[in-house]
Amino acid sequence: MPLDLRRVGVAFAGAAAFLNLYAPQAILPFMAREFGASAADASLILTAGTLAVALTAPFTGVAADVLGRKWVIAGAMLLLLVPTVMAALAPSLSALIFWRFMQGLLLPPIFAVTIAYVGDEWPASEATGVIGIYASAAGIGGFLGRFLPGILADQIGWRGGFLVMAALTLVCLLAVLALLPRERQFVRASNFAASLRQMLDHLHNRKLVATYAVGFGVLFNFMAVFTYVSFHLAAPPFNRSAAFLGSIFVVYLVGTLLTPWTGFAVQRFGRRTFVIGVLVTWIGGLLAMLVPSIPVIIAGLMVAATCGFLCQAASTSYVAISAQSGTSSAVGLYVMFFYIGGSFGAYLPGLAWEAAGWPATVAMVVGMIALMTAVVARAWER
Repeated sequence: MPLDLRRVGVAFAGAAAFLNLYAPQAILPFMAREFGASAADASLILTAGTLAVALTAPFTGVAADVLGRKWVIAGAMLLLLVPTVMAALAPSLSALIFWRFMQGLLLPPIFAVTIAYVGDEWPASEATGVIGIYASAAGIGGFLGRFLPGILADQIGWRGGFLVMAALTLVCLLAVLALLPRERQFVRASNFAASLRQMLDHLHNRKLVATYAVGFGVLFNFMAVFTYVSFHLAAPPFNRSAAFLGSIFVVYLVGTLLTPWTGFAVQRFGRRTFVIGVLVTWIGGLLAMLVPSIPVIIAGLMVAATCGFLCQAASTSYVAISAQSGTSSAVGLYVMFFYIGGSFGAYLPGLAWEAAGWPATVAMVVGMIALMTAVVARAWER
């Protein structure tokens, strides 16, 4: 069977966005020290990007339902190079937050429209598997975006690491231009107003609204755990370096290996049953991270990362195949709720961390997963 280069193009698009979005996460404690900021204030470096994504994602979907797919994706990747370079040159915390916000504005045209592209160009029986490939590539991008700045911080500083992210983004752009063909199954909305009406109609779809709630929780949990575990491990008694904090994101690779099997698991067990099982397992991984042992914490992170990827792949594919029309705007709404969750997940657990440390942060995330489980059990189809 010949290699479908479209799938490779989708993978490079997924990797590109997530190279940049979470790049500060592993080195946030050290950036906080450089700028003299608290953990909650430094988390705004992350929150700025996720909030910008949340604000623009629905309207990106509306625009893409009128303008098309490939050139929206590629154009956003080209423009993304500017704030990525400028973030590396930022002279102050406020300037860095600004350029991170500008980065966030340009990310929805990449990942939201790529998911819509998959929903349009592949039959429903294959779309979940392709979304699994996309999610795996996004996981690799997220891993590299956290790992490389952490590793490079000790060698060329975090600013040099950000410039490396810009170079990798350019490589991804060239791959998308070469490998991702123009859309063929795309049905253009007649105008922006029609596309906006389609988006509003999605908010009356019970299955989609429930899936948006799950998306909110997925990134809330990711941001909470992977941001504040860095503070946990950088503090006594662990006192780990930036390089070590970057290296813990190797746990993402386990999730990327398993995520392409999401389509098989959904067909075998049913989407609802599968996701509930994933969420319960996720809680077990979180509780393991309360043990004051680095190997056990890493094992818990591995479970959490894998469960997050599986849940995300199952949810995003559900949106792509459930929307009867206006796929981009349906996905855009999912992305909006997903990154609103990420914005809260970067900031609110910081307050829990400052009040009662790592156990309070874990407790907050366990509560969120319990709510997600209730939503899936009640609102998703058996």
